[in-house]
Amino acid sequence: MDKLKSVLSGEESRREDRNILESVNEASTLGWGTRIKGFIACFVVGAACTVLGVCMLFLPKVGLTLFIVFYTFGNICALCSTMFLMGPVKQLKRMCDKTRALATTLMLTCLVLTLCAAFWWKNFGLALLFSILQILSFSWYSLSYIPCVREAVLKVVALCMK
Repeated sequence: MDKLKSVLSGEESRREDRNILESVNEASTLGWGTRIKGFIACFVVGAACTVLGVCMLFLPKVGLTLFIVFYTFGNICALCSTMFLMGPVKQLKRMCDKTRALATTLMLTCLVLTLCAAFWWKNFGLALLFSILQILSFSWYSLSYIPCVREAVLKVVALCMK
């Protein structure tokens, strides 16, 4: 009977018009309390991994490798934590907006290149450089969510260069 009602009311045709991303987003909706808890948990894990990575930097021999792993994993967790707040589909759409597409590309490239430099190329100087670029690109990406802040930062940097 419910199927007949949905067909007669036109809801069935609206359901067919949805794409797969909307279906996934609808199926994975969380309550606001659960979203906040997920955000806090994921962000705390990311921050803890980042701090742990910085502490591991001072260990002899394996310190740099552990720093790279923990720091990169911490950044990934911090990035994923915001997906709890706005949902994964909306977050991915916002990451690809024209205002932050370059920042997103730089950030994700730095994450991948850091791991490649550490484990594939085994060049720890390059891995450390990419870690520093990770910090800068993640900061630039984060600033893209605050209106007019990136323009203000650019103006301050331009004034300091004079």
